[in-house]
Amino acid sequence: MSDPQSATAGGGRLSRQEHGRPAAPVRMVHLGVGNFFRAHQAWFTERSEDSAEWGYAAFTGRSAEVANALAEQESLYTLLVREPDGDRPEVISSLSAVHPGGDLAALRGYFASSDLALVTSTVTEAGYRRDTAGGLDLQDPDVVADIEALRGDPESNEVRTTPGRLVAGLLARASADAGPIALVPCDNVPDNGAMVARVVRDLATEVDPTLLDWIEANVTVVTTMVDRITPRATDEDRETVTELLAVQDAQVVVTEPFSEWVLAGEFPRGRPEWPGAQCVDDVSKHEQRKLWLLNGSHSLMAYGASILGHETVSSAIADETVRGWVEEWWDVAARHLEVDAEDVVAYRQALVERFSNERIKHLLAQIAADGSQKVPIRFGPALAAEAAQGEVPVGATRPVAAWIAHLHGHGAPVTDAQQDTVSQLGQAEPAEAVRTVLGWMGIEEPAQSLIEQVLTQVGEFES
Repeated sequence: MSDPQSATAGGGRLSRQEHGRPAAPVRMVHLGVGNFFRAHQAWFTERSEDSAEWGYAAFTGRSAEVANALAEQESLYTLLVREPDGDRPEVISSLSAVHPGGDLAALRGYFASSDLALVTSTVTEAGYRRDTAGGLDLQDPDVVADIEALRGDPESNEVRTTPGRLVAGLLARASADAGPIALVPCDNVPDNGAMVARVVRDLATEVDPTLLDWIEANVTVVTTMVDRITPRATDEDRETVTELLAVQDAQVVVTEPFSEWVLAGEFPRGRPEWPGAQCVDDVSKHEQRKLWLLNGSHSLMAYGASILGHETVSSAIADETVRGWVEEWWDVAARHLEVDAEDVVAYRQALVERFSNERIKHLLAQIAADGSQKVPIRFGPALAAEAAQGEVPVGATRPVAAWIAHLHGHGAPVTDAQQDTVSQLGQAEPAEAVRTVLGWMGIEEPAQSLIEQVLTQVGEFES
């Protein structure tokens, strides 16, 4: 493991000779070189006792910018862990190579190697291009283009989507007879393993149905729950790294001390000895607790607290009004969680401590993005369960009201993968918008009293 204190003075670039360790052989591929990946899966690998045996080849989305920037510093970067009482920088060496997402030749080369054991991904909910039923969106223009490209040429370089890149890689692996492989999605989506298995199969069916038998025999899909708060780095954060390590690192990643990784599934070619990662038979209880309590309260604050003028999570949770909203939502969610009550109490207390860390400047505007993908899964199940029981408490409907007020232009800016859809919602007659959103959350025929309750709360946010 690298020792950040070994950095030399002078403010030069990071290098493996001075600050890191030699690049490990590539045995893993990652799709989506974002801050979360670099604070989570790459960090867990860096901390593994067998890290010298497990290197990542990581691929960006569409932009080559991050790949080019990391290449200038030998794929190294600094992870700045913001403890409540100080900063702890770690130089991460687990990325052996970083490529632009469009480098399909490199991607196929890794997939065709029997050394490759697993593929992780963090591309957000929207990146898997699903339709409202959860399958691959066969009407998505990029999906259509990928199908046409791969049908015409399995080695086409005109592949744009994550499902397309996964299928392109699997086609190359099957052709090379390179053996089994594990897909390990790490996005905040319920049952993310089943999600990826479905979109990959849907695309393979359209491109080359004969690939399905090979997938069945050779591909395992691991379901995961991941957790680590990772705000965007600022110039101040980069200056802190320069002061502490005497290096110029434009690719600094900031994170909190807490981390969690729970996995369920098989790794036919092995995996790193990720320290602290939990391997279980069923991730769903852990996933549900995190999605509803952590992610749900994050979204509630992103929409509601930003309307009050708050910009960060730590500022929001310090506001007694916002803290009350969060606790009310947690009370609702807790009634429907499958984990032990004592675990819920401890988790809530830990979340308050994490949210209150003023040295983690987690922007509400960052959390607010892509609400159309987040709101239904973070609030829908508990809200629908409450509605099925009759009277619904205000703590259950407030997140819906906050999001609708957000779509009306209050609080954080609206940015969404379904921009046309949310724009229409924002302009729709309010009661119809509420009815539509409740439908997304599993309440097909909401009572008029429930609609009026949400509308009253929308008015309170907008007054």
